[in-house]
Amino acid sequence: MAAIWLLLACLIAASLAGAGAGDGGSRSQVYVVYMGAVPARTSPNLLLESHLRLVGTVLKRGQRADSVVLRQYRHGFSGFAARLSKDQAAALRRRPGVVSVFADPVYQLHTTRSWDFLQQAAVKIDAAARRRAARKAAGDPSSSSSPAAATADTIIGLLDSGIWPESPSFSDAGFGPVPARWKGVCMTGDDFNSSSCNNGKRRRQGFLHLLRRSRRRKLIGARYYDMDDVRGPSQSGGGGSPRDDVGHGTHTSSTAAGSAVAGASYYGLAPGTAKGGSAASRVAMYRVCSEEGCAGSAILAGFDDAVADGVDVLSVSLGASPYFRQDFSADPIAIGSFHAVAKGITVVCSAGNSGPAAATVVNAAPWILTVAATTIDRDFESDVVLGGNNSAVRGGAINFSNLDKSPKYPLITGAAAKSSSVSDAASASHCEPGTLDRGKVQGKIVLCNHSQGDTSKQVKADELKSAGAVGCIFVNDAELAVATTYLDFPATEVTSASAAAIRKYIASTSQPVATITPAATVTEYKPAPVVAYFSSRGPSAQTGNVLKPDVAAPGVNILASWIPTSSLPAGQTQASQFKLVSGTSMACPHVAGAAATVKAWNPTWSPAAIRSAIMTTATQLDNNHAPMTTDFGSPATPYDYGAGQVHPTGALDPGLVYEAGEDDYLHFLCNYGYDASKIKLIAASLPGGFYCAANASTGLISDLNYPSIAVSGLGKAAGGGRTVTRAVTNVGAQEEATYTVAVSAPAGLDVKVTPNKLEFTKGVKTLAFQASFSGGKDAAAKKGAMSGSITWSDGKHMVRSPFVVTS
Repeated sequence: MAAIWLLLACLIAASLAGAGAGDGGSRSQVYVVYMGAVPARTSPNLLLESHLRLVGTVLKRGQRADSVVLRQYRHGFSGFAARLSKDQAAALRRRPGVVSVFADPVYQLHTTRSWDFLQQAAVKIDAAARRRAARKAAGDPSSSSSPAAATADTIIGLLDSGIWPESPSFSDAGFGPVPARWKGVCMTGDDFNSSSCNNGKRRRQGFLHLLRRSRRRKLIGARYYDMDDVRGPSQSGGGGSPRDDVGHGTHTSSTAAGSAVAGASYYGLAPGTAKGGSAASRVAMYRVCSEEGCAGSAILAGFDDAVADGVDVLSVSLGASPYFRQDFSADPIAIGSFHAVAKGITVVCSAGNSGPAAATVVNAAPWILTVAATTIDRDFESDVVLGGNNSAVRGGAINFSNLDKSPKYPLITGAAAKSSSVSDAASASHCEPGTLDRGKVQGKIVLCNHSQGDTSKQVKADELKSAGAVGCIFVNDAELAVATTYLDFPATEVTSASAAAIRKYIASTSQPVATITPAATVTEYKPAPVVAYFSSRGPSAQTGNVLKPDVAAPGVNILASWIPTSSLPAGQTQASQFKLVSGTSMACPHVAGAAATVKAWNPTWSPAAIRSAIMTTATQLDNNHAPMTTDFGSPATPYDYGAGQVHPTGALDPGLVYEAGEDDYLHFLCNYGYDASKIKLIAASLPGGFYCAANASTGLISDLNYPSIAVSGLGKAAGGGRTVTRAVTNVGAQEEATYTVAVSAPAGLDVKVTPNKLEFTKGVKTLAFQASFSGGKDAAAKKGAMSGSITWSDGKHMVRSPFVVTS
């Protein structure tokens, strides 16, 4: 039901967005013109002039090209955004050198204990790997809350909603000079000046300036791309600045690289030390989003500038709808990330929040590290205490209830409070707005059913509060793992099983009463991690033969920095500097922080090697030492969490890595269906004889040297089997190492790895192997996906690659 409503909303939005292209193709709107790689030996000024000349070929006489071109891309790739008519855009598509022309899309944001939980899990699951990593360098590599822990300065760039520079998470304490290789700037804007960050390149202006510089070495760059430029005047305001007026970018950047802040909490909940995954890293913010969304033209500008500025890792917690997914050549994130990776930048993206439906994962290009969301071992308990024997029914939510601890408030179900003017009892039982009798709910606690297709819980709670209810209880199985914030309105959420006990009590007495307790923090909650219900699932609708998502990371109730807000709980006079937020947006910067730490320890590693290290060392067990599940209790699969939960310490010493570079991704595009002429425009440097193989096909995508394996159509393959090839490179401390293979496969699927032993020497660092999958009639008859793993081990390292095979 929820998916249907989402699809309908997207159709309406797409219809409205496309309205500007009507009127016989004469009405203008913003288009992105993508022209692939920057041509060799072309100066930025010459490239900009060529863009203007190209636009001029489709404009009316007397119309200036610089009056319609809004943004130009000249660092990581070539192209521009311009206000054009539909006919002019169509004409540009036919021009030589143009890869694609597409209407500027608007994407959406995918919106402390977590790092402690990851490290604790690492100790419990793989203590040996931690000891090996500790021997690799002086000090504990997991103590990334100190700048001294990193072996090199790394710079994490974020494409997001901006940043709040005054947050204590961006303290500069302990940081040295800004890396000389940094080429970025600190743009001035509304309520944001050059002293809000430090790009290390301003002139000396006396002692006071030097003092400011010493305090501005964490946040070293900030840019913004005003939505007004391409969308017209903003209704929300605040776009003309790197300053965050949404909160999302401040939260993600502090999660990825925030300095340690002791005594952090959300009004007393989740107390502890808030810190980022790579607290030694510098932060560069590229504000591409506002409350209205994230313009594709701005996203591309952010990627383009980040490449030129010199970031090491990019964290991108936003994306398109899974129901209107663009082709790679018309997807700003796929385009920008391709060129960033080609320049050696690791790009980490959120998988999307459209779960638990299958095939909803976005940002699934194989050069992207795609992240799903899981829970941590912290919960927020808010119980329902029933009258009679004062029995407590466990609930969960974030509220600061001021109700009496004794159960004295009348209790009623939504169905019993139905308005006489409403005939739909089911809607009343769900407490849908307008269905309840105000007189029946006034002064009472109301029990409401809730489903994913309903009006939001916050809207329902506000409606009940305005009607005079003193509290409410939502029956909510699917979303219970995510603690909704109700501030000072006493609201909590219970499972269907718990609701049955409440209903039984209501039926047992003529005057049922109850109370709701304020939220309390519960740690060491089990089981954890579990895959969050909202986390988008595989398989990818675009790349079924590349397993997505890649890994999972904490994305539920994550405590991190936030912007000041006027919405305070009763009795509070000062806004919390931190907030608890959920989404794959929160999972993404966890992996970006881990990637930055791996990069710091291994400065020469490619983005593919970093991704491989993170994927092959991921874990699949929860804190009960049992296989991970979804939050519905069903077994989690690689379509839910990819290779598993990120293991930051283990990723520092993976043993073997799966390498891939620009050439591998270009051949992927061949197999995906692009022709060689288009690929030559996309690529930065191709040998003159580059061509797509005559047998290029989507089936051959399975041979991409990826740390996971996905094979589709097994039952249709010749002989009922499929063989894929992989190569691994030894990056361990021992140059001479022997790895043997272990295969975990489901019944009905035969998996054979050849050879079953890999012997590395000083002169042989990379070796290939083949994995053959077959199952004959059993595999062909089996419905759904069959998953397992291939693990190489030298007795010290466990290099695990998940696989998924469909018939």
